[in-house]
Amino acid sequence: MTLDLSKKRFRLRIIIPAYPAFNIYSHIANKTTALGPVCVASVANETEGWDVEVIDENNLRRYGPKSGSVGADHEFLQSLRPADVVGFYGGLTSTIPRLYDLARFYKDKGIVIIAGGQHFVTDNIAEALNSGIDYVVIGEGEETIGELLRAIEAKRDLSEIKGIAYLKDGQVIYTPRRAPITDFGKFPLPNFSLVRYAKIKTYPVERIRGCGMDCEFCTVKGKPRHAPPERLLEQISFLLETQDARKFFVVDDLFGQERDETIRFCNMLRDYQKDIGRRLDLTVQIRLDKAKDPQLLSAMREANINTAAIGFESPIEEELKAMNKHLMPEDMISLTKIFHKFGFLIHGMFIFGYPVKEGVNFKMSAKERIKRFRNFIRKAKIDTIQILLPGPLPGTELRQRLAMQNRVYPIQDVGWEYYDGNFPLFEPDAPMTAEEMQLSIRKLMGKFYRFRHLFMIALNIVSFPALIFFLHNIGSGWRKWYRPWRNDLMRFGGWIIIKGWVSQFKKDKFPERLQKAKEHLKVKGAN
Repeated sequence: MTLDLSKKRFRLRIIIPAYPAFNIYSHIANKTTALGPVCVASVANETEGWDVEVIDENNLRRYGPKSGSVGADHEFLQSLRPADVVGFYGGLTSTIPRLYDLARFYKDKGIVIIAGGQHFVTDNIAEALNSGIDYVVIGEGEETIGELLRAIEAKRDLSEIKGIAYLKDGQVIYTPRRAPITDFGKFPLPNFSLVRYAKIKTYPVERIRGCGMDCEFCTVKGKPRHAPPERLLEQISFLLETQDARKFFVVDDLFGQERDETIRFCNMLRDYQKDIGRRLDLTVQIRLDKAKDPQLLSAMREANINTAAIGFESPIEEELKAMNKHLMPEDMISLTKIFHKFGFLIHGMFIFGYPVKEGVNFKMSAKERIKRFRNFIRKAKIDTIQILLPGPLPGTELRQRLAMQNRVYPIQDVGWEYYDGNFPLFEPDAPMTAEEMQLSIRKLMGKFYRFRHLFMIALNIVSFPALIFFLHNIGSGWRKWYRPWRNDLMRFGGWIIIKGWVSQFKKDKFPERLQKAKEHLKVKGAN
C-alpha cells in the first residue's frame, strides 16, 4: 500500500471501533471517548503535511454519519473526506472483530492500515497482520506515529522505526522495542477537537502511566511513570477554557501513586477552582488502602474529587490471593466507611468467580458466592457497582495460567467480541458451571439496579424542602439529600441499561457457541 504523492496534504483517520451491539457499556461510551487515540492523534497532527481526525464509533452524537447496523458509515466518510492512512485503536479486545472488518474495508480501497493497543501482544500480532493490518504499533504510539507516517510518505526503510511489526515475504518482522515514555512534556496536550462528531460530557485526563501492583488479570504492568502535576492541571484548565468541560475522569490506574505530588496536584486544583470561581467534578481510580491516608483524602475532597472508583474485586479471601491482591475481606468494609466519612461517592468494581490457583483447597457454589457479594455490598454501602466475570485477556498471567490448564474456550467458538467481562470465557472452578457464573452477575446487578428506584427518586424530590433545616450547615444538608437522590437515579438508569442488555443477549447465539466451546475443550483435553 502506498500514498498518492501528487497530493499536497494527507489525512490520517484514527478509528475507535464500536462495541459489540449487546455490550452494556454503550450508554457510558457515548458520553466520553478513549484518551490513548486522542494522544496519538494530537502528536500526529503536528506532522508536517498531515491532517488528522478521530472517529469514535461509540460517540457519534454530533451529526455523526451512522451505518445501518453498528458504528459509522465509512463509505460516506471516505467519499466526504478521503483518508490516506487509517489507524485503529485496539485497546479493547471485544472490539477486535469490528476492527478487522473495518481494516479489510479500507484495505480493499488501497489505504495504508495501522493498528495499536493492548490487544496486540505477541500472540495476536500475526493474526492482525493477516486480517488487513499493514503495521502494528507495539506499546505507546506517540513517538512512533510521526516517524511511521513520514516513512510511509517517503517510502523509507521501515526497519529503522522502533516499536512496530509488519509482514515481509510472509514473515512477521519485529523492529527493536521502544523504551517506555518518561518525558510527557515533549508532547502536545490531548486535542479533543480532533474527535469528530462526538459530544463529550466526561473528559479523560491522565498524569501517571503504568502500575506496580502486578495483578494477575491486568495488562497494565511496569514501573509507574509520572508527568508533573502542572501538566495535569494544564490539561484540565485547557479543556475547561476550550470545551467548557466540567466533568473529568483521571484514567491513571491508581490515583495516589507518588503521594506527595498527588497532594500537590490536589492543592493546585483546589486553588485554581477558587481563582476562576468554578467547581469541577472529578472521578479517580484509587486503592482501598488509601483510606489510611487522611491527608490525601482531605486534599482530594478539597479539590472536588467526588467519586472514588475502587477495585474491591471480591469479598472472598481465596480469590483475592489468586489475584495478587494484598487486602483481607474483613478490613475492606471499615476502609470503605472511611471513604464515605470523607464524603466520597464509591463506585465498586468486582470480579465474580475468579479461579483460584492450583493446590488451593477451595470450593464454593454460585449461590454462596452471590450471598457473600450481596452481604458485602450491603454492609459497605457502596453507591454504584460494576460486576464482571474474569477475562483471560491476551498478555495476562491469568490467560497463561488457564491456558496451561486447558480451561480457556477456543477463540473460534467464543470470539473476541465476547471479551467484555459479561460472558464466561473459561471453565470455572467446580462446582460452579459457566452458565451459573454468567447468570450470577445478572442476578447481582439486577438486584442492585431495580425499577423501584424510580419511586425513590420521586420521594427524594418531595423531601428536598427539608434542606431548610440545614441552613446552619447547608453543605452537610446537601450531601445528605444528594447522595440518596443521585444513587436512586443511577440505579434506575442502571435498570434500564441492564434490561436492554438482557433483551439483546436473548437474541444472541452465545449459549450455542458456549456448548460448542465446551465440547471442543473436552476433545482437546482428551488428546
